[in-house]
Amino acid sequence: MEQNFNNQLLVRDVSELDRVAFYKKTYSHVAGGVLFFVLFEYLFLQSRAIVQFSLSMLDGYRWLIILGGFMFITNYAESMAMKTQDKNKQYLAYGIYIIAEAFIFVPLIYIAMSMVNGADILNQAAIVTLSLFTGLSAVVIMTKKDFSFLKSMLTIGFFIAIGLIIAGTIFGFDLGLWFSVGMCVLAAGSILYQTSNIVNKYGVEDYIPAALGLFASLMLLFWYILRIFMSRD
Repeated sequence: MEQNFNNQLLVRDVSELDRVAFYKKTYSHVAGGVLFFVLFEYLFLQSRAIVQFSLSMLDGYRWLIILGGFMFITNYAESMAMKTQDKNKQYLAYGIYIIAEAFIFVPLIYIAMSMVNGADILNQAAIVTLSLFTGLSAVVIMTKKDFSFLKSMLTIGFFIAIGLIIAGTIFGFDLGLWFSVGMCVLAAGSILYQTSNIVNKYGVEDYIPAALGLFASLMLLFWYILRIFMSRD
C-alpha cells in the first residue's frame, strides 16, 4: 500500500467503507465552505465601506494588486493546509481562503445584484455551477480515473489566462465572452484534477486540504459562469 508525504495511507488503498467516509468528510467540508462563503459575502455586502473600496479597486493596476494579493493568500492557504497534520491550522487555512474568496467576489456580486434580474442571474449561475461540479466529481469518483495528466495543461492554461488578464488590465481591453467560456473549461478541468487527487493522491486524513482544492475550483467555475450570465443582459 502506498502512503502520502504525511505517511498516511492513500484513500484508494483503504476499504470501500473508509473511502466513502473520506468522501463524505471532504464534500461536507466543501458544502460548509460554500455556506461560510455566502455568510461572509452577505456581511461584506452590508458594509458600504467594503463595497466602495472593492469597487474602487476594479480600475487599472489596482485590480492587479487585488489579484496578486488573492493569489498570495491562495498559495499560502494551500501550502499551510497541505504541510501540516494539525487540524486547527488546516481549518485556519481554509477559513482564510474562504474569506479571501468572499472579498474578491464583492464587486462581481454587487454588480450582478444591481442588474434588473440580478437575483435570477445569481440563482441560475449557482444552479449551473453546482450541477457541473456535481457531475464532474461523480464521473471521477465512479470511474476512479486518474486525471493527473491534466496538471501540465492546467498550469499552462492558467499562466496564459493570467497573462491575458494582466494585458487586458494594462491596455484596457475587454477579454469578452469567449475568455469566460475558456476559463469555465479550465475550471472544469481543475475540478476533474482535484477530484482525481482525492481519489488517487490524498491520505485518509487529508479531507480538509482536499476540500480546499475542490472549493477553489468550484469558486473559479462560479465566477466565470456568473460573468457569462451577466453578459447576456
